[in-house]
Amino acid sequence: MKKEFVVKSIDAAPDGSPYVVVSLSSLKDVNEGNVSPMSPFGQQPKMMEFTNMNDMVKDINRMFAGMSGSAGLTQIKIDMHEYKDMGLSVGDKVYLELTKAETLGI
Repeated sequence: MKKEFVVKSIDAAPDGSPYVVVSLSSLKDVNEGNVSPMSPFGQQPKMMEFTNMNDMVKDINRMFAGMSGSAGLTQIKIDMHEYKDMGLSVGDKVYLELTKAETLGI
C-alpha cells in the first residue's frame, strides 16, 4: 500500500532523544481544506462551552477525544540523520509505503 501525504509539521522528539516527529496529512484532506490550522504551540485551538453541569457530564468523552489535536494526522518518528539526509520541510509532498513481511511457515 502506498499513500501520498503532505508534511504538516516537524517537531523535536518530546523525550529529548535524537529523533524528529514528522506529522503528515493526507493530500486529499489538504486539497479539500479539511485540515484546521494549528497554533504556534502545535495544538489546535478548541473550546467547548457548557450551559450546565449535566451537559458537561454527557459530553465528557467527546471532549477528551477532541483534546488529542492529531485527528487526521499520521505521525512518524525518524532519526535525525535520516531527517537531514531527506531534507524535509513543511509543505513537502511525501509517499509512505507499507508492505507486509512474508513469513515462512516452519
